Amino acid sequence: MSEISREKIEHLAKLSRLALSDAEIATYAEQIDGIVDVVSAVQNVDTTGVEPMSHPHSVDAAMRRDEVVRTLNSEQALDQAPDARDDRFVVPKIRG
Repeated sequence: MSEISREKIEHLAKLSRLALSDAEIATYAEQIDGIVDVVSAVQNVDTTGVEPMSHPHSVDAAMRRDEVVRTLNSEQALDQAPDARDDRFVVPKIRG
């Protein structure tokens, strides 16, 4: 196990603006230790002969032909709008 220190958890909590109890600090330290152990195990896997990849699927499978298609003109886009003016949708003002 990697043994994440209590001080590191407290530091992370402070950076995250979290108020953690002693029990939560102990729980998170144990959980983070487990995560670090799993990542360490993955890093030790022999990948000799495995080609690096950026995506698990073929990228060309996600592509489609770039074709010009007919779209709505502004009159067609606005014909169902409850309120339109100067070729634009009119919406209520949002106050912040």
